[in-house]
Amino acid sequence: MERQFSPDMFTKVNHDEAHAERIKRPTIKYWSDVWRRLKANKLAMLGMVIIIFMVIFAIVGPMISGYTYDEMDVMNMNSHPNSQYWFGTDSLGRDLFTRATYGARYSLLIGFLAAFINITVGVIYGGIAGMSGGKVDAVMMRIAEIIYSIPYLLVVILLSVVFAQKGSGTSFGVMVFAMTLSGWIPTAILVRGQVLSLKESEYVMAARSMGARDNWILFKHIIPNTLGPILVNLTLIIPRAIFSEATLAFVSLGLQDPLPSLGNLANSGIEVLAIGMGYQMLVPGIMISLIMFGFNVLGDGLRDALDPRLRK
Repeated sequence: MERQFSPDMFTKVNHDEAHAERIKRPTIKYWSDVWRRLKANKLAMLGMVIIIFMVIFAIVGPMISGYTYDEMDVMNMNSHPNSQYWFGTDSLGRDLFTRATYGARYSLLIGFLAAFINITVGVIYGGIAGMSGGKVDAVMMRIAEIIYSIPYLLVVILLSVVFAQKGSGTSFGVMVFAMTLSGWIPTAILVRGQVLSLKESEYVMAARSMGARDNWILFKHIIPNTLGPILVNLTLIIPRAIFSEATLAFVSLGLQDPLPSLGNLANSGIEVLAIGMGYQMLVPGIMISLIMFGFNVLGDGLRDALDPRLRK
């Protein structure tokens, strides 16, 4: 038996034409959504807090210590941490708190400066190679591969020998030059791959049809769309440069004493480790570990936040 329907069994829905097309959910822009997802990643935010703390420590620390990094107190050599010297003193009576703040400052400065140069050169070089294509791309990539085959450690050793003969030792500029001699090539390869995949996109073809030049398309359309991988790569370059500087300084190829860096502080600390002065090794070791941890977890968080496939 069929059921009979009558008009009184239904409720008429009011149709408001003025608000029929209204979008009730607010539109979230891409970078706002990236920041929202990054904030939801507690480990990434912890890494950001650590990095900010280390930067503030490197800037403000020397102002509150009351000592200079090369000031010696021969009456308090190898003093353990106390109310006068918060992190203790080294074998020459120098305040370790002040030297640690300056060491963090120089190490972070080397990391940020090397990363900035590597990213800038890599983006320009990789972008030009990707947009040019053909023989130009092949030649540029072969040149990059030849340069990348030269170990930067060998360059640092050679430069250290040259400057040591002149009596000046390894300087800040030499360290940055060694970090950037071949450090830009991975970024160039990354950007080239992104450009090759994006230059055939519809918006690029539309820009070309309107008469836009390749250089304008590259920096106006393609590079902004590769910022995600570039930013993630940036968070990896900085700790890599800091750790490389610390490694070189640990084997006496980095910044020369009395100029402090976290690497040569660790090198000095290990010399007195056997006589019970482990705090001199512990301070720079903890700082290097915190910096590496902060950048690594922040990079992981940025990678997830910038991935559009994980957008909700």
